[in-house]
Amino acid sequence: MSTTSQKLKNFTSEPMNEKPVTDLAGVGEVLGRRLEAQGFDKAYVVLGQFLVLKKNRELFQEWMKETCQANAKQSSDCFQCLSEWCEEFL
Repeated sequence: MSTTSQKLKNFTSEPMNEKPVTDLAGVGEVLGRRLEAQGFDKAYVVLGQFLVLKKNRELFQEWMKETCQANAKQSSDCFQCLSEWCEEFL
C-alpha cells in the first residue's frame, strides 16, 4: 500500500478521470467502502462535494467525519489532496 504522501503525489500528478475514491490521499479501504455506501464511489464525486463546500477545510473535514467517520488526519490528507489537485488542474 502506498504512503499518504505517495498517494498524494500520484493523485495530483494527472487528471482525475474515473479514479476510484480510494485513490484519494487519506482514503483507504474502510473509508472507501463507507464513502461508496453513501454514493461517493469516484474521486470526482468527492471533488464535487469539496467544491460545493467552497474548498473550506473546516466544512470539508466535518463532512468527511459525518459521512464516513474519517478522523482528523484522514480528512486533512484528503482535503490537501483535493486542494492541490485543484491548484494544478482547475
